[in-house]
Amino acid sequence: MKYGMRKPSIKKSIAARTKGQATRAIKRAVIPGYGKKGMGVLHPKRALYNKVYHKTTFSLWDLFK
Repeated sequence: MKYGMRKPSIKKSIAARTKGQATRAIKRAVIPGYGKKGMGVLHPKRALYNKVYHKTTFSLWDLFK
């Protein structure tokens, strides 16, 4: 498990804003419940990992908030 600042990646950041955004929009339209709160019930192990990861790490951009 990582602690501290995440290493920034310009390439991944751009990908998340372009293709990722389109992919999520399509999935939201097709799959009921996609992106809704509480979907961690389907993958409890992943949900727990993600919760801990997001509480123990921070982004470079979080420093400017």
